[in-house]
Amino acid sequence: MGVKDLQDLKKISILRSQIDGIRIDDILETEFPTVGPDDSIGNALSIMRETGYQDVPVVENGNYLGMISYGTILKKRSIKIDSKVKNHMRNLQVISESTGITELAETMVTNNYRQLPVLNKHKKIAGILSRSGLINIAAGIKAFSEIKVWEIMTSPVETVNGSDILETAMEIMRGLDIRTVPVIDNEERVVGIVGMKEIIDYNWKKKERETVGDFSGGSEQSSVIVDSVCATAPVTIDWNDSLGNAVKAMRDRNISTLPVIEEGCLVGMVTQYDIIELISACRERDVLFIEISGLDDSDKMRADLIYDRIKEEITKISKMAKPQSLIIHVAKYNEGDGRNKYSLSARMVLDGRVLNAKNVDWDLLKAADDLMKKMSREVVDMKETRISLRKRK
Repeated sequence: MGVKDLQDLKKISILRSQIDGIRIDDILETEFPTVGPDDSIGNALSIMRETGYQDVPVVENGNYLGMISYGTILKKRSIKIDSKVKNHMRNLQVISESTGITELAETMVTNNYRQLPVLNKHKKIAGILSRSGLINIAAGIKAFSEIKVWEIMTSPVETVNGSDILETAMEIMRGLDIRTVPVIDNEERVVGIVGMKEIIDYNWKKKERETVGDFSGGSEQSSVIVDSVCATAPVTIDWNDSLGNAVKAMRDRNISTLPVIEEGCLVGMVTQYDIIELISACRERDVLFIEISGLDDSDKMRADLIYDRIKEEITKISKMAKPQSLIIHVAKYNEGDGRNKYSLSARMVLDGRVLNAKNVDWDLLKAADDLMKKMSREVVDMKETRISLRKRK
């Protein structure tokens, strides 16, 4: 089976039944870390470092209140170490023990969650569902495990050089809402990985600092380089290897991201997110799921115009591939001269692949229009890359 088979309704129906026949209890983590609402961000960082969790439940008197996420800390750029968790926690969507696996996978994909709380009938946390539990499902289904890495990998990939400052890698993570960036040399060979784990470790070692996540400005901007923080000797996988082997490598090495190489050079990335999207693709849905987040009250009146721009490009994209979901996040920055600059990032799921695009402009509608045109070009590039890889295979 290949990714193209996920467009076969009969095959999708069989896979859906197979996947949703698995109970959440079978992959639920019943031992998990928690923090209290009045705990400090420093304490939450310590727990993240010790456990590997990037989304930690906030609990008070046994009641679930929300999640504290390292992604939230990263996006806010600078948070005081002694700031209270309750001021920065996320109200993540919770799921019940009866939720189907394909629906759960779609929730994780469209919201880019790492861990999700599962509540029982008493509204208490029954356990935590992590991406690692879901990818084990994919590995156990033959139709998924035989899919080739090149069919689901993200390509092209944003990268950094070892001599770049850490802020460059963090800006890529913020803009694309990802947690890992490969480090390459001048010949495009992978020499390292920099991600949330490395940044959390760095912040922990520098725990005398008063804030978290602020690497901009001052002499530190030039002194903190990627080489001093990144993990070296990263685990990689060949472009023509199987998804089953990719999951095994992730599971054995306790990692979530694999750089994909061909003849020693980086050609893509495959992540737990990409694998979970395959499970999500089997969910029964009637229409394309579109979500725009981050619009403030003054910009919401233009939402309909933004959707018009999206619809125009989606019509073009649908002639080349089948889009399943599109998430656009809007961030607005005041440049200090009375003008606002808009930064839009998009993540589209289609044909078992995840594509990312980003655009910045002074005008919101132009930013949305150019963003969707970039996404259309990404789809064209994806199709051409697939044709090229099939020919090489």
